[in-house]
Amino acid sequence: LHEAEEEIYDGALFLEWYAEEAKRVHGYTALSPDPSRRFMTIKQPIGVVGVITPWNFPSALPLQKCVPAISVGCTVILKPAEETPLSALEHAKLAQEAGLPEGVLNVISCLDPQEVGQTLMENPLVRKITFTGSTEVGRLLMEQAGKTVKKISLELGGNSPLLVFDDANCDLAVEQAIGIKFYNCGQVCNTINRFFIHEKLYDTFVKKFHKQMETLKLGPLLNATLADKLERLLKDAKEKGAHIIGGKRRGQFFEPTLVSEATPHMALFHEEIFGPVAPFYRFSSEEEVLALANATEYGLAAYVFTENMGRSLRVAEALEAGSVGINTTAIYSELLPFGGWKQSGLGREMGLEKSLDPFLETKSLVIGGI
Repeated sequence: LHEAEEEIYDGALFLEWYAEEAKRVHGYTALSPDPSRRFMTIKQPIGVVGVITPWNFPSALPLQKCVPAISVGCTVILKPAEETPLSALEHAKLAQEAGLPEGVLNVISCLDPQEVGQTLMENPLVRKITFTGSTEVGRLLMEQAGKTVKKISLELGGNSPLLVFDDANCDLAVEQAIGIKFYNCGQVCNTINRFFIHEKLYDTFVKKFHKQMETLKLGPLLNATLADKLERLLKDAKEKGAHIIGGKRRGQFFEPTLVSEATPHMALFHEEIFGPVAPFYRFSSEEEVLALANATEYGLAAYVFTENMGRSLRVAEALEAGSVGINTTAIYSELLPFGGWKQSGLGREMGLEKSLDPFLETKSLVIGGI
């Protein structure tokens, strides 16, 4: 319930933020070397925007994407996840009651997302697509967008590392790691997938993490397919020498699970887990852990815990990720751009500087005969 209320609050923040940001859309003037001409730029709405959102944040993510587009004058076609369409439909109802003109926000709920997605990608009237979901689907959409040279923003999968150095505040790191790892039952793109703990702190950290983990009560996973994947990953890890605490399944319920003595040879090192499974890896040096942390096709987020300020900045700069939390896992804010490196996405949304640019075109004007 707390997590659901938090999502509603985040959605309200997006509404407030973009309502104010829309007032600040501006172009610029530039001095011309020719005194008879003047140079300037203006911003204009990109046009129809196709929005495709996932099931894990059915209220906040549609607002995060639709509100900025509408605020700068675009119309929107929103396709929420087929598993969770009700929040998006309720948003549309509330927008209509608030006076938003008909045709500005259009919601399509369906059982066949492929058909709707293909229509959005192929129709030349749709000038922009913004998508949050799996890397596999993101690659397909990017390929389809090329046929009409459609602009596209992608926020895709993650394999986010946690780096805990030997001088870290262990209690703080455990508390923060527990909070993000099991948020929404681990079904979050920027959650921690790989726990890298310095060998001097490893046993203490794992013990404290396990103690807190045992107090948790989690809800179900979205479907049986996700639970099947977790069982496959744990089976592979166990066969390759990992020690597993937890791992019991009851239908779509999956208990919090700790995997100690994990290695890069295991499937859960390379795949996005998307569930309440926490694998722990040892490291002994900064160089070693950076190589391990970056040894993935993903680059959405990363987390560093150390009391050494120089190291924290050095490591943060070396990590191949769009967002890095230093002594915190709370990295998501409407004030900061969010997006991934490598195969975790394309483009950025939110932030102070250019959060509305994905939904705007820039036009250059030259005035002569002056």
